Amino acid sequence: MKTQAGDLLPKFSVSTKVGYFPGEHSLAPARLRAGVEQAAKDLGREPDTVLLHNPEHSHPDAEMLAQACAVLAGAAQAGLCGGCGVSSWDPRPLVDFGAPRPDVLMVRSGLLVGVDVLEAAEAIVTRWRPSEVWGMSPFGGSTTAAVWGKFDPRIFLRDALSATRVQAAFRSAYGLPRVDAVAVGTDNVDHLQELIDALAYEVDDQVVQEYRQLLQARRQPV
Repeated sequence: MKTQAGDLLPKFSVSTKVGYFPGEHSLAPARLRAGVEQAAKDLGREPDTVLLHNPEHSHPDAEMLAQACAVLAGAAQAGLCGGCGVSSWDPRPLVDFGAPRPDVLMVRSGLLVGVDVLEAAEAIVTRWRPSEVWGMSPFGGSTTAAVWGKFDPRIFLRDALSATRVQAAFRSAYGLPRVDAVAVGTDNVDHLQELIDALAYEVDDQVVQEYRQLLQARRQPV
């Protein structure tokens, strides 16, 4: 990345993740520390934020999770990154664990997140009290998936007649669960501009609440 975008990197806030290594996932302290150091070398600068990537993948107990978080906190204190946190695709296994207060917690957000994952994310936010909460995967991987043609997500926005369905799905992701930012992956400048423009719309909290009640009512018994 330093070679391809070296002149631009200083103008952006850069975040990265550690936890996945060739062939496996690991929360081993030495590997995590080495992963942070390698990320800085690859970027040619210290990342602003390093996130512990899907710690639930290694089925940690409370001590393992706390130790892994402490490694990243130590890396931040040593100047290897600006801050640290946790990124979890499925936070349900982590709900009962404590953790040092993260700078960032990243979780799935949006209309395709199941109610159990949604509530687990909110429980962790309450317990860990992160400084910021980021959302990810607001489209479930694709804006052209069949699901987006089956309903109109614009019902979740106020005064959204001029919004596209993509904009509505993206903007709604800020309220399910409530997050400060939403990460997307794209190499299409027009798509990125469409999402930036979506931030001008307001989420209808009443509709979101009714939607959540519907999700809870349809919860499958275990």
